[in-house]
Amino acid sequence: MVNKKYLLLAGLCSVFAVQPALAQESQTATASWSGRDMTYRGESYDIMDSSYYAGKRLTQYRSYMNHQTPFPPKPSNMWEVGVNVGFFNVFGDVVSKTPFTAKKFTDAIGFGATIRKAFGYTFSGRLQYVYGRASGFDYRAGNPASTSGYGGYNSLVYPSYRTTMHDITLQLVAATNNIRFHKAKNSMSLYGFLGGGMAFYDVDVNAMNGTAQYNFASVPGYPSTPWSDRKTTNDFLKNMYDDSYELKVRDRSDFVMTAGFGLQFKLGKRVSLQFEEKFGIPFSDALDGKVLANGGTISPDKDIYNYGSIGLNFNIGNARKNVAPLWWVNPLDHVYSELADPRHMRLPEPILPDSDGDGIADQFDKCPGTPAGVAVDSHGCPMDTDGDGVPDFRDKQLITPTECQPVDADGVGKCPCPDGCGGATGTACGNIGAGSLNFSGSSSRITPGMQSQLSNLAAQMSANPTCKVVIVGAGNSSKVQQQRSWDRVNSVIEYMSEKHGIDRNRFIFQYGAPGDENSVMYRSANTGEEGPANVAPPFPNLRRD
Repeated sequence: MVNKKYLLLAGLCSVFAVQPALAQESQTATASWSGRDMTYRGESYDIMDSSYYAGKRLTQYRSYMNHQTPFPPKPSNMWEVGVNVGFFNVFGDVVSKTPFTAKKFTDAIGFGATIRKAFGYTFSGRLQYVYGRASGFDYRAGNPASTSGYGGYNSLVYPSYRTTMHDITLQLVAATNNIRFHKAKNSMSLYGFLGGGMAFYDVDVNAMNGTAQYNFASVPGYPSTPWSDRKTTNDFLKNMYDDSYELKVRDRSDFVMTAGFGLQFKLGKRVSLQFEEKFGIPFSDALDGKVLANGGTISPDKDIYNYGSIGLNFNIGNARKNVAPLWWVNPLDHVYSELADPRHMRLPEPILPDSDGDGIADQFDKCPGTPAGVAVDSHGCPMDTDGDGVPDFRDKQLITPTECQPVDADGVGKCPCPDGCGGATGTACGNIGAGSLNFSGSSSRITPGMQSQLSNLAAQMSANPTCKVVIVGAGNSSKVQQQRSWDRVNSVIEYMSEKHGIDRNRFIFQYGAPGDENSVMYRSANTGEEGPANVAPPFPNLRRD
């Protein structure tokens, strides 16, 4: 049966085996940030490289690159092959020996090979082969009838066995620590596994000293050795037994379940160091030869075997088309890299239209249509150094003293002041052109064609800040036409005020004039012409827009 103290001993051996690996310096991913771009270079692979995807994954890759799905495909990844060597022993009714306490060092060791492939970032499949040899002898004497091969003895015996095993299993492996929130790459992988397969084994016993029986009565403490004296008994038996195992008492195969855990440490891009503890349960009580002579078992407990190993694993595959096995890849790596330095999420720099090329986008330009090469202010209006209302590019007297203003259309002041100029004088507004806007149906919307026309009007009004403009809407044959005429005039004035920043008080609001009901006309106000900038709608309940 399985003795708890030997399970504890196996666990301690596993801890001691792992200790040197834990002292190894971990290989951390480095992040470099370059200049103003703050470019992060920590990704395990370029997720936007199509070489890593094939078949259906390439279809998903195209959808991801076209922003049709937020999920990138799983990349192709390498296979892993490994070789290992370690201690092999049996937990049964007879005490199993270590390589240092067995008769021969080779009677307690094993070696194996593995092939592993990732299904995803957590789970992978592994095929493992293990060859193992275990041996042992018991310091506790027992009935020869309960131990195969000792039927010729008439007194208590100390059984000695050697088991040779071939173990082939298929396992599901789960990596537990590859999802990292504060580190880009993994340098250590902690995993567990569970699986099943077949175990082929034969058990031999050392029942004869040459051609004679052993004299077990000469063993110190015979027939019952206290626990405190077991070392003396073990040393005597080790020297007494010869190296031959004469009788094969078992040669069979069993279905076996296997489970275990391990640690891997990256030594390079393709090589890793592995420490692993594996347990096998073949559902048999015959691994240590402790069975009845007729083949029956003496205990309901089943023997199990243990293989503690150290090994090297190698990643196999084309690095241009396959990433490292996915249990080494942090799936959050791309997410954090994209947040730090977006490539897939990066949007092109916005390009705002600037029709007149003055450096002020149209949506902020209060003076569209500025001639090329003319200096403008932050609002896109031509510079007017002396503030006389005539932009510098048309001002023939660039600096006109305040006392000499107002100026004429060329920006020339009136100093000395001519006779009779002490009274109020109006600014010539003849350079503000007249025009008409044509609406369609019952709409009052300002169309793109109207916007261009009104931009020119706004430029002229900005160049003549003291001039007013009359907005006249036609249509007076019915209440509906009058309301529609009012809506269209109001729409023009609001557009000029909100889009171009022209003070609403510089407009004279008129509607319901004779003429084409779909037209709105504008012209400069005559000298002394006044009128309201706001008028109440005549029939607001008749609006059709």
